[in-house]
Amino acid sequence: MTRVAAIDCGTNSIRLLIADVTRRGPLVEVERHMEVVRLGQGVDRTGMLDPAALERTLDAVRRYAQICRDRDVETTRFVATSATRDAGNSHTFVSGVRALLGVEPEVISGQEEAALSYAGAASVMDPDQPRPLLVVDIGGGSTEFVLGDDVPSSGISVKMGSVRLTERHLRADPPTPKQVKAARKDVRELLAQVEAELPLEDVRTIVGVAGSVTTVTAHALGLPQYDRTRIDGAELTPEAVLASCDALLHASRQERAAMGFMHPGRVDVIGAGALIWAEVVEFVSRATGRTPIVRTSEHDILDGIALSLR
Repeated sequence: MTRVAAIDCGTNSIRLLIADVTRRGPLVEVERHMEVVRLGQGVDRTGMLDPAALERTLDAVRRYAQICRDRDVETTRFVATSATRDAGNSHTFVSGVRALLGVEPEVISGQEEAALSYAGAASVMDPDQPRPLLVVDIGGGSTEFVLGDDVPSSGISVKMGSVRLTERHLRADPPTPKQVKAARKDVRELLAQVEAELPLEDVRTIVGVAGSVTTVTAHALGLPQYDRTRIDGAELTPEAVLASCDALLHASRQERAAMGFMHPGRVDVIGAGALIWAEVVEFVSRATGRTPIVRTSEHDILDGIALSLR
C-alpha cells in the first residue's frame, strides 16, 4: 500500500486528497481539504493570473505541502486546469508550486482533465447503474463532458465555468433578466459544440461532479448544512434539479450566504454554476428523448488523480 497525495488546482478552488492505494481495489481515503483561492480571477478578461490570486493560491500550496509531510505522503501529483491553461504567465505559478511542493506541477489538457474526472466518478459507481454514463464536471473556468461505460469512450472540454460566466455576464445582485439571457446564450452555443462531438442520445445516466453540482444537490435535498454523505450518490429528478438551479440563480448574494450548506467561496458564483447545470440537464434530456437518471458524485478528478498514482 502506498500513501499518495492528489492536488487539483482549478479556477475557483484548490483541493487535496490524501489516500492509501494498492495496485487494485478502491482508494482508502485519509483526508480531504478544499480552499477557495480564485486563481482564475480575471483570467477570462486579461489572459493573465492576477498577482493577488497567485499569492493566495501559493499560500494554500504551502499549507498542503506541510500536511503532506505530516501525513508521510510518498508520492504527490499536482494537476492544474483551466485558469492555468489559459494564462500567459502560468510559468510563474508552475515555478512557485515546484519550489514549495518539490514536484513538477502538470498543466493538463481539457481532454486529460475530462478523462481523470470520469475515472474518479466511475470508480465508485454501482456496476448496475444504467449506462452509458455522461460525467459532467462543472469547474470555475471550464466544463468537461465524458461519455463511457466501464471506460471513457469520448469526451470534450469547453470554456464554460462558474467564475468565467459570472465575470462575463452575471454581475448584478441578483442577476438581471438581460444578464441571464446572455449567459444562457453562451452556454447553449457551447452545448451545441458538445452535441457535435458526443452521441448524447445514448446517455442513460448523467453524473454531475464538483462544487456547483454538489451545492445544487444540497439545496434540492433541503439540507440545513453541507453533508457529504447525503450528497454523494444522490439521485434527483430533472425537475428537482431545475427547480433548485432556478432558485439559486435568482437568489441574492445575501440569501445564498444564509444557506447553511453554502461554502462562502461559492456565494458569488453558484448562480452561474446552477445555470450551467440546469442547461446541461435540459439539453441532455432533449437529446435522449427520455428522462435520464441524474446522480451526484463527490468523487471526481481528485479521485482520478489519486488512482493514477497506483
